[in-house]
Amino acid sequence: MTKKVYNKLVRDKIPEIIKQSGAESTTRTLEIDEYRKELRKKLLEEVNEYIEAQSDEERLEERADIAEVLLWIDQVDNIPAEELERVRQDKAKKRGGFEDKIFLIETN
Repeated sequence: MTKKVYNKLVRDKIPEIIKQSGAESTTRTLEIDEYRKELRKKLLEEVNEYIEAQSDEERLEERADIAEVLLWIDQVDNIPAEELERVRQDKAKKRGGFEDKIFLIETN
């Protein structure tokens, strides 16, 4: 069997899924600072996969992955959902949302 190197954060059940498939994996538990860094990298990975998704089903799957990563970023950074929503609403009140589909071309 060919060795494949990943060096990335994966979901908790991935090592067991790999084992059930008959393969072996090497893992380690991250320290908190490294975990924060890897969550950010994972968010970029998932956003890129969302951008590249070809179907509505794939986009939905990738959005679920993005939501999961953001949930854990909030957990690690101790950001309550209510606080996040308050900040989101404040920004929307001050700067608007994206409902009007405005595309800025240029300014002078």
